Amino acid sequence: MKVLVTGAAGFIGSALAIRLLERGDEVIGLDNLNDYYDVSLKLARLERVKNQAAFTDLRVDISDRKVVNGVFARYKPERVVNLAAQAGVRYSIENPLAYVETNLVGFAHILEGCRHHDVEHLVYASSSSVYGANTRMPFSVHDNVDHPLSLYAASKKANELMAHTYSELYQLPTTGLRFFTVYGPWGRPDMALFLFTRAILAGEPIQVFNYGKHRRDFTYIDDIVEGVIRVLDHIPEPNPRWNGAQPDSATSRGPYRLYNIGNNSPVELMHYIETLEQCLGRVAEKQLLPLQPGDVPDTYADVSDLVEELGYQPATSVEAGIKAFVNWYLEFYKKA
Repeated sequence: MKVLVTGAAGFIGSALAIRLLERGDEVIGLDNLNDYYDVSLKLARLERVKNQAAFTDLRVDISDRKVVNGVFARYKPERVVNLAAQAGVRYSIENPLAYVETNLVGFAHILEGCRHHDVEHLVYASSSSVYGANTRMPFSVHDNVDHPLSLYAASKKANELMAHTYSELYQLPTTGLRFFTVYGPWGRPDMALFLFTRAILAGEPIQVFNYGKHRRDFTYIDDIVEGVIRVLDHIPEPNPRWNGAQPDSATSRGPYRLYNIGNNSPVELMHYIETLEQCLGRVAEKQLLPLQPGDVPDTYADVSDLVEELGYQPATSVEAGIKAFVNWYLEFYKKA
């Protein structure tokens, strides 16, 4: 297939592009290489794929409507995976308008491109943060999620609503994926594992929020990519049993679907840190801090729909995943 991947220099986008190329797909990769975090890391990710004949590397900001439409018109992708977004829960509290421009306006441009250029299937990144103030565990895509705790979460919920409208009005097949705390080699420097590793190796204290009482459904990058590919290959269809009197949040009368992608096994933050300490052979100095605004204490993904419908089963333990990350980190920054 010819697949358009936005955010192709990002953590998930670059890993997805590699897998798609390995199986013989043609990939059009879009990224604006913004400086939210280290641009050199993004460029290093692109180095892994940019010389392949089946990969097109485009420097595009999805908030630029004219350019985005031009990409769709020229390259005519059959399917689209939208991973471009302004990321970060805490950053959204400080810089809310950055999320409006990319996550709302930019996503609207992607939807319009898909609508007007006969795209077979749009898969887009949502987030576990949409569960916000929900406390019933595990989090289910069939539950109501109307109480986000950050603008980042609200923007991702808005993406789901926007996609639903296009599925209903224009019969555009869309699938939203709620990612749960993705980690692994080539990860984002603003995420906990990266921050902890850098601080421990530098002999600096690590900031442990919520006094270390967090539980997170940490999900390894390879498991995430496997789920994305399975979903990309599975075009959603209308749910014939959908009932407006008892609406199901995860399906619709149109070709619309939502899934959680998580490890389905929440881990206490302190165990996560202890595993990292063992891999590094060092003990962290911990600065215990209260829960941060916008954060939720626990995340736990119900992935039963993906298991039953697509045979998806995350397979990487936290111990194996952190070890792989540490090995990559030490090698990458040794060379750098």
